[in-house]
Amino acid sequence: MNQAVTIENGDLAAVCKTAAKHGIAVYLGVMERAANRGGHSLYCSMVYINTSGEICSVHRKLMPTHEERLVWAIGDGHGLRTHKLGPFTVGGLNCWENWLPLARAALYAQGEDLHVAIWPGSRGITQHITRHIAREGRSFVASVSGLMRREDIPDDIPHAELLRETADDIMANGGSCLASPTGDWLLEPEVNTESLRIAELRHDIVLEERHSLDVAGHYSRPDVTRLIVNRKRQTTAEFDD
Repeated sequence: MNQAVTIENGDLAAVCKTAAKHGIAVYLGVMERAANRGGHSLYCSMVYINTSGEICSVHRKLMPTHEERLVWAIGDGHGLRTHKLGPFTVGGLNCWENWLPLARAALYAQGEDLHVAIWPGSRGITQHITRHIAREGRSFVASVSGLMRREDIPDDIPHAELLRETADDIMANGGSCLASPTGDWLLEPEVNTESLRIAELRHDIVLEERHSLDVAGHYSRPDVTRLIVNRKRQTTAEFDD
């Protein structure tokens, strides 16, 4: 908890300053200690910082996955938002919630055509879901994953030696990748190494692919099926002063 990020306290100020300095947009996964929920619960959150260094959205993971529920609190729909980035409209989801069809639909409805999925790290996950979202949404999809290696276990955590004895050499193998709206790879999943990967995205490919399928546009039937999204930030008390 002491290492968690409280955004209202300016804990991401250095990241914001760096984004503004270099004119880059950032999606950042953090462990958020939410001030508006009493300050003692933790959320798996995804923060969007624009090219001016401004925090534009904070998405708290809707449903922590499996054993994560011992640590993370349940999020809300407040961060289900997209943002303009050059010719693209970018959105993102945390980890396993990328498999939630309605969460994806909420982003598609806002014009998302560049999707960022962040993961703890596994090619076994990213090699399938990345291309699936790309084909479904006719969007570019970047899956960004980390590595966790035996050598990364620090000396100062409890039972460090026991963890090293039982851990695999590589516990989370990465799998970062990038898929085109056609479902083809621009960058195939990469494992077991850290790297900087760069690709050029052509927005006209989105237009070409959505000619045949646009799930929130001409190929939708809102008169038959519609999604209602509650984007109000959830809190246990509202104060009128």
